Amino acid sequence: MRNVEPNHTPSSYSKRAWSPPARSSWNNPSASEKSAILRKALDRLTQLPGVVAAAETSDYPPHTWGWTTVVVQGQTPPKNRNTSSILCSEGYFHTVNRPLLKGRLFTQGDIESAGHVVVVNQTFARNRFGEANPVGSQVRFSDYETLKDWPHEPYFEIIGVVADAQNNGLQESTNPEIYLPATLTSAFGFNLMVRTTVDLPTIIQEIRFTFADLDPNIAVAESGTIATLLEQDYFARPRFLLATLSTFATIALLLVAAGIFSVISYNVALQTREIGIRMALGAQPTQVLHLVLKKGARLVLAGIAIGLFSSYFLTRLIASEVWGVSVTDLLTFATVAFLALFVGLLSCLLPARRASQVDPMVALRCE
Repeated sequence: MRNVEPNHTPSSYSKRAWSPPARSSWNNPSASEKSAILRKALDRLTQLPGVVAAAETSDYPPHTWGWTTVVVQGQTPPKNRNTSSILCSEGYFHTVNRPLLKGRLFTQGDIESAGHVVVVNQTFARNRFGEANPVGSQVRFSDYETLKDWPHEPYFEIIGVVADAQNNGLQESTNPEIYLPATLTSAFGFNLMVRTTVDLPTIIQEIRFTFADLDPNIAVAESGTIATLLEQDYFARPRFLLATLSTFATIALLLVAAGIFSVISYNVALQTREIGIRMALGAQPTQVLHLVLKKGARLVLAGIAIGLFSSYFLTRLIASEVWGVSVTDLLTFATVAFLALFVGLLSCLLPARRASQVDPMVALRCE
């Protein structure tokens, strides 16, 4: 469970950014003070042209840092923390486009009254309730009950189930997750998420103006997009690795093509007399062309077979760098094999054409 100072990070879903906590003189607000200022900010933001949805949230995709213990009434209490948790306002699910599967979502009344209601994701429902409907079940949060301003009544009712989304990074499977009203406690920092069709600089400027009007002591931290976050934290390393491996793969492919070309050219040179005899006896140029290509194809296919066999076992060495696709993805293997076959046959084509154009008399005379 992460505990940071209050901060204000405006962001737009599908254009969201990250930043460190923004310090201001507005330190340690109560839950009601935080709720009041954010309610005014959200009301203003949702009225701006181009703003589709806006919400307060303690975390944002694709990570949820609030790891806590959730005890389901009537079930054996877990021995460790088992669930990701987010404190959010009623607009959160619309902002991140999370469809409702069962029950209902938060209403503005639930948030303003700090209602004892929660929403869970599909993984939580499946892990803790199996095929049963979790709506109406009671849960409590033993970790949060140590907070000074946590409600004295410990149990909360599950009112809805939403679809899963990435909350443990892009590489790991989805964690069980539970959503609580953001007005329950002031112990956590918060962020603003905005889904908008307006250019990011425009909406960020509007957010800054909004907070400046509401309270000049509130500092707005560095802002950006979710796309920027993904580029910096998740895609930079895989793209560098992809570029590096692609460069080496291209060099290797060129070396293979040069090697095949050299071997077939040398083989044709050694068989010049044989080719001349065949053509003198009536062999057609197309038959000679097919003969050389056939020999080259055997070499290429043998190399592809050895390569595929070796790759199947060597992929385990890079398994940690590959995500979103199996290291033994059949389509990838097939594409690479086809590319190698195409380049190999292309490398054989020039020597084969030269062989098909051999003058029988010249070949025999040279011999």
